[in-house]
Amino acid sequence: MELRVRGKTFGGVPKDHWRQVNDRLDPETDYREIYRNAVAYEFPWDMNQALSFALFRTYAVPGIGALLDATGQFTGNCQKRYDDTALLLEVPAEKGFDDPDARAAIRRINQMHRAYDIPVHEMLYVLSTFVVVPKRWLDVYGKRPFTDHELVASVNYYRALGRHMNIPDIPETYLGFSQVMDDYEREHFAYDEGGRRVADSTLALMLTWYPKLAGPAVEMFSRALMDQPLRDALGYDAPPPTLETLSRTALRMRGKLLRAFPARMTEQTVMDLPWVRSYPDGFRIAERSLAHGREVAGARPRGRWRTAERSLAPRISLVEDLRLLPQQPAARGQPCASSSRTRGTTSVP
Repeated sequence: MELRVRGKTFGGVPKDHWRQVNDRLDPETDYREIYRNAVAYEFPWDMNQALSFALFRTYAVPGIGALLDATGQFTGNCQKRYDDTALLLEVPAEKGFDDPDARAAIRRINQMHRAYDIPVHEMLYVLSTFVVVPKRWLDVYGKRPFTDHELVASVNYYRALGRHMNIPDIPETYLGFSQVMDDYEREHFAYDEGGRRVADSTLALMLTWYPKLAGPAVEMFSRALMDQPLRDALGYDAPPPTLETLSRTALRMRGKLLRAFPARMTEQTVMDLPWVRSYPDGFRIAERSLAHGREVAGARPRGRWRTAERSLAPRISLVEDLRLLPQQPAARGQPCASSSRTRGTTSVP
């Protein structure tokens, strides 16, 4: 039986439809499609939560947390930077690495990273969290774990993304990624004031996604889902043990209940998420590159951005709001900007 709820279609196919679809695909060649099916259809909420917690883990590495704090992007304009990150990372998964929009999105990400002296080992660590954290989340809280096909596809997808970001020595297996992440966190997790500020800012942003009265409960719930090494590195107190147990049990029960639900047949994109709010009239990948930003002490810029005593942090326009762009007729054969929540477009070659 097919159901429609708030414009979304569920059912009309077996409950394990997407598992069957992914099992018929080859994770060595169809990894992008398999991964997209998992993110946009089978586990959309779980994958978004898991990737959010993966991002949170990076703040507990002082080199990463301090740099993000110094740029001011995750403290002064957290909503936009959160949205930009999610939107840009979605494009290759949605359209494939050879699509012009995907190439432009990755190019913008690479430009942002090249603006700073980011060590390769930090880049590899962040990549590893995108592979490991979702798998571990689904093992505990999902309606089912990744299948072997889906796990291999996730590994291959992020290996491809890492190659496009010029990250060397990328692991070939999930076990390799998990060893990178676990070893790195044992060595580098530590408290840093900048990392704590970024974590606080991100957590404060998350609280705005829910009714104000629910804020304290959401904050406590978020800390309950963090493991103790992460809490220690960020300087967060552990919630009462009973509350931590109840929080984790509630999520496990949600996963079990979802097994009875029909398969989702309507794709969920980042722009469909109610907490992505920076571009209500659509967006496009920015055509501009780097623009001078404000002075930030302690940032790690490269080349011409370096000054003798203070650092001039670049402000990078990654995603542009269609409402703020001059309205021009689209060239023949080029996509037009819609007045509704438009998918990302670009005219970057």
